[in-house]
Amino acid sequence: MALTKEVIIDKYEIVGPFKHVQCRHATVVSEDGTELSRSFSRHVISPNDDVSGEPTETQAIVAAVHTQAIKDAYAAHVAAESE
Repeated sequence: MALTKEVIIDKYEIVGPFKHVQCRHATVVSEDGTELSRSFSRHVISPNDDVSGEPTETQAIVAAVHTQAIKDAYAAHVAAESE
């Protein structure tokens, strides 16, 4: 009887005008190859966030959608909100 726990990013969503990247994590607990439970959590990556600690696949997605124009527009939006 071997219990295993695996956490994988199983879904990416690009949302909003500033292309926030939502990463859904699935935590799967299995016993001898049979899934016992699955739960989900998410984290969001905003333009200009540091993604150096993210998996290579996530970094590639962020690089594709967070263009310099998106980063500049998001920075202007954040600055306007803090005034």
